[in-house]
Amino acid sequence: MTTALRYVVGLVLAGALPGMALAQGAVIRLEAKRDPQAAAQAAQGWADRFDGVVTLPLAGGWTGIAIGPLPADRAGPLLEQLKAAGKVPQDAFISTTEAGTALTSVGEPADASGPQPVAPTPGTYLRLESFQAEPDARGALARIRDAFPGAGLWRLPDGWFAVALGPVADDAAAAWLPMLADADVIPDDAMLVRAADLGEALDAGTAPDLPAPGAPEPLPPLEEVQRALRWAGHYDGQIDGKDGPRTRAAIQAEITQARASTDPGTALRLLAERRAAWADEQGLAPLVDEATGLTVSAPMRALMFDRAERALSIYGPRDGSGAALILFSQPGDQQALLDLAGLVTALGWVPQPERVVQPGHVTLHGANDAHIGAAEGWVRDGRAEGYVLIWPAADADTHTRLQAEISDSLMRHGPGANAGTAPTALP
Repeated sequence: MTTALRYVVGLVLAGALPGMALAQGAVIRLEAKRDPQAAAQAAQGWADRFDGVVTLPLAGGWTGIAIGPLPADRAGPLLEQLKAAGKVPQDAFISTTEAGTALTSVGEPADASGPQPVAPTPGTYLRLESFQAEPDARGALARIRDAFPGAGLWRLPDGWFAVALGPVADDAAAAWLPMLADADVIPDDAMLVRAADLGEALDAGTAPDLPAPGAPEPLPPLEEVQRALRWAGHYDGQIDGKDGPRTRAAIQAEITQARASTDPGTALRLLAERRAAWADEQGLAPLVDEATGLTVSAPMRALMFDRAERALSIYGPRDGSGAALILFSQPGDQQALLDLAGLVTALGWVPQPERVVQPGHVTLHGANDAHIGAAEGWVRDGRAEGYVLIWPAADADTHTRLQAEISDSLMRHGPGANAGTAPTALP
C-alpha cells in the first residue's frame, strides 16, 4: 500500500471517538478464513498494507479480517475510496460488530535482516504452474516471463511454489483464463485463486494488463478480418472472405497476443485502429505511378524514384534506407505473370523465394542476410501487374506490415505509359 493511502486510513482511524481503539464500531470486512493459520497469514498480509487491520471471530469457527473500528459515517466513504483505487476486493463491505465481539489488532511483522516475503495484493490471480522445489519454480518463472513479463512467484501455504499472474479483476480473470488456455499460452490446468491462497510473494511481479470483457461487437466482414490479421502477422492464407481454421487460429492469435479484448469483434476493431495509427506514424502516402498506371500506399520517406523500364517502375532507397519498391504491369495472362515472377527471381529481388502459384495470382517470399523480398502479382483486366517490396532484413515486422498495406491498396488508376508494351531484356 502506498504511504499516501496508508495515511488516509490512519486519519480515519485517528478520527474515532476517544477510547474507541478496539471498541465496537463499524469495520470494513475484507475476507474470511476458516483455517486459523491461513487467517493469520492473510491478516498479516493486509496489515503490511493498511493501518488498523483486525481479526474478529465469526459464526461457524471462521475468522474475519477487517479494517477498523471506524466511525460509521466515515467507513462508507473510505471503503468507496479503497475500492476505486483497487486496494480492496470489490465484495468488501461495511459491518457493525455486536457488543462483546473481540477485535484483535494485527501488528507489523517481526523485524528481520534482509528483504522479507510479503503477501500478494488482494484480488484474483491466474495460478499457472506449481513446483515442490523453488529452483524449478524460478526456472519456470523465467520462461513464463517471456510471454508475461509481470508474472510472479509465491510460496504456497503448503510449502510448494507457484508461478502466477495478478491481481486481475474477477470478471477479467474469468474471461482470460479459458482464452489463454485454449490457445496453449498457459497450461490447461491453470486455475483462478484468491490472493490469500497464494501465501507469501517471493517475487510479486506486476499486474498484467488483461481488460475485463465489455459488450460484444460485431465481427467485420471476413475479408477485412483476414487483411487486418495478415498485417498483424497472424494470417498468411488467401484473402477470400471465407471462414476456416486458419482464419479462426489467426483471430485467436491476435486476441492472445495483443490482449486488448477477449471479444473477437472488439479485438478486430482495436486492431484496425492500431493499423491506422501505425500507417500514420510510418508516413504512408499514395504513390501514383504514371509508367505503370498503378496507385499504391507506400512508405515514401524511405523511397525515391529511380527509373522506368517498360513493364517496370523502380523506386530505390532514400537516404540509405535499404528499401526498394518495384511496380510492374504489362498486357498478358497467367503466363505473362509467371514470366514476370521469373524476372523478379532472376534479378535477386526475392532471394531463394518460396512461390505460391494460383490461377490469376502469384506470391514470392524470400530473404538473405541483407534484405527481405516479397512479390505479389495478379492477372486483372487482361494485364499482369503487381509489386516487389525489398526491405532491410533486420526489420522483418515492418516488412510484413508494409507488404499488407501495399497488397491491399494496389489498384489501377489509368492505362499507364507502358500500356501497350511488354518487357524486353532484363534491366
